[in-house]
Amino acid sequence: MAKFLFVYHGGAIPQSQEEGATVMKAWMDWFAALGAAVVDGGAPVGTSQTVAANPVSGYSVFDAKDAADAARITKGCPILAAGGSVEVAPIIEM
Repeated sequence: MAKFLFVYHGGAIPQSQEEGATVMKAWMDWFAALGAAVVDGGAPVGTSQTVAANPVSGYSVFDAKDAADAARITKGCPILAAGGSVEVAPIIEM
């Protein structure tokens, strides 16, 4: 297995506690469904300084067989339902 960094771009900020709870549950359900593939669930990040329409909004680290398997894992990511995107990159062990 190789490790892959998933970098999340964009997505909407919940506008209420109830919406926030719903969004958090979607993330926790997705992580739970992926089981041991989740190496580091990551965290939201502050405003990045990338010059792009959708700056970085969070990250996770996953184990996957290869790049195609990592891309498959992203299909259920809640950020996609929120209008965001997922960038997938292999982590190079040093």
